[in-house]
Amino acid sequence: MMRHIKYILGTMAILLFACDLDETQEVATLTNLVWEDNFDTDGAPDPTKWAFEIGDGTAQGIPGWGNNELQYYTDRPENVRVQSGVLEITARQEAFNGSNYTSARLITRGLFQRKYGRFEARIKLPTGQGYWPAFWMLGDDNNGTEVWPNIGEIDIMEYLGDEPTKVFGTIHGPAYSGGESISKEYNLLNDRFDTGFHIFGIEWGPSYINFYVDDVLYQTLTPQDVEEETNGEGRWIFDDRAFYMILNVAVGGNLPGPPSPDTIFPQSMVVDYVRVYN
Repeated sequence: MMRHIKYILGTMAILLFACDLDETQEVATLTNLVWEDNFDTDGAPDPTKWAFEIGDGTAQGIPGWGNNELQYYTDRPENVRVQSGVLEITARQEAFNGSNYTSARLITRGLFQRKYGRFEARIKLPTGQGYWPAFWMLGDDNNGTEVWPNIGEIDIMEYLGDEPTKVFGTIHGPAYSGGESISKEYNLLNDRFDTGFHIFGIEWGPSYINFYVDDVLYQTLTPQDVEEETNGEGRWIFDDRAFYMILNVAVGGNLPGPPSPDTIFPQSMVVDYVRVYN
């Protein structure tokens, strides 16, 4: 879509499918580092690596980045800053430009875009009803001439703050987008994603995308999976173009629902590093 908004998983019926995959195997990794941000310099994020998307995502008079989200994204240090070797994206409950919450959304569009590779980030997540942080990717739209979902979307990590032991990885494309996306959950045993850092990543190559958390490969998606899950109506579009990365913390929206009175603000998604290998 022209604004590169993130559309809904909606009233998501997560499509689970069987892969010939040992879910305990170690991730097969590419090792040639081609891009990284270790967040070593305090202040604003490095402008040679990250740009901001600002606003409430209003399109055709409807705010919320296509998902009825409640936050207004800013570039203020109150919402996004680098300090002590980490990036903090902080969601706050406050009146701002017509919204009741603020947060931030960083993108590498126009600065770093790549087709294929290992994309990973080490992140600690917030907790509580209504938090919806993500590390994800969108395909290059050829200067707005192509629209979502035909450009493709890879959600490396999405997380709902009221389910602190679970994340999910998802792909969106033609005939498998929004609530019909292809997705799988990963459940953390004897731990939580809000109490420590974990590595979320994909390894993406011709006709496959592997999803992993830490050293566990939990999902492999291929053109065959798209064929099977869409009854032949979908098309694998992940060999067509370069993609760029996005880090954001949404508040509310169709998937998590609004915060509850018990949800604590402010809280941050804390990112130790983002790295790309080929």
